[in-house]
Amino acid sequence: MIRRYGEAIRPGRRYRPRPGVYAVLRRGPDVLLTWQAGLHHEFQLPGGGIDPGESPLQALHREVYEETGWRIARPRRIGAHRRFAFMPEYGFWAEKIAHVYLAFPTRPLGPPIEPEHSAVWVPLPEAPALLASAGDAAAVASLL
Repeated sequence: MIRRYGEAIRPGRRYRPRPGVYAVLRRGPDVLLTWQAGLHHEFQLPGGGIDPGESPLQALHREVYEETGWRIARPRRIGAHRRFAFMPEYGFWAEKIAHVYLAFPTRPLGPPIEPEHSAVWVPLPEAPALLASAGDAAAVASLL
């Protein structure tokens, strides 16, 4: 069973399954988060949805690059969680199934290419309190 975080499921509401991958990116005592402006204005773990035909690891590498500008190495799955949320950028309610990986940033290739994203280094102990998703915060806290 995958632990659920966030708001309760509302009877009668249709939720689309939305599998995704997210990375806890450690470098020494810090982790690399993404600040998403625009619709959300929140800190997030870098990551996102797995596109059709894409493996979870392909999606992880793509999403981390798009949202942080970094390449990563040695991804290792450390857990999963789910939450039910409205996705305003897509206009639908989703059951977000988040597979979380621990990985190591190896090389910055430039700024994030995803609009309204910024890469921010944060001390690991401070990251759980900053993350908007309780499931993401729990994943990071498990590393403390």
